[in-house]
Amino acid sequence: MPEPVVVVPYDPDWPRQFERERAALAAVFAGCDAAIEHIGSTAVPGLGAKPVIDVLVGLSRLAEAESRIAALEATGYEYVRQYETRLPQRRYFRKPRLAPRTFHLRCVVKGSEDWVRHLAFRDHLRAHPESAAAYYELKRALAARLGKDDYTEAKSPFIDAIVSSALGECGQQTAHQRVASDGG
Repeated sequence: MPEPVVVVPYDPDWPRQFERERAALAAVFAGCDAAIEHIGSTAVPGLGAKPVIDVLVGLSRLAEAESRIAALEATGYEYVRQYETRLPQRRYFRKPRLAPRTFHLRCVVKGSEDWVRHLAFRDHLRAHPESAAAYYELKRALAARLGKDDYTEAKSPFIDAIVSSALGECGQQTAHQRVASDGG
């Protein structure tokens, strides 16, 4: 049986939960120029989501995340190394170690394609409530009929279209410069 997907209405406590986690992560990443961003649907006011806070940490090199694996594990994160086979440009962690998870943490290089895409998607949905509403309806419909893996895959065309639109609005070069310098 596929793992079910639960999409809930927006929780106004999500930003506070992120801020508390940001403070803990800032301590872990002290000494490097880390930018810690709240991404994903929980970062968009009014948008329903799976009740998991997505965090993006932008670093100058992935080695800065690798050198902090033990410190992240000490704060309750699980390092999920096997995802690097498919996405070698990111280091992925989840918290707590056992489901249900409350945080997903992605460490990437600031200014990389992953960095730019995640922030462009979030910023576009924040600026375009009609897109956020359409995304919520899509997620609810997909969650009602698909398991986790198929759900994630089925959202991809919508996400790609939003990112393309977002990058087209401001030009990809401008987007790279803006998000690479956004210390969040």
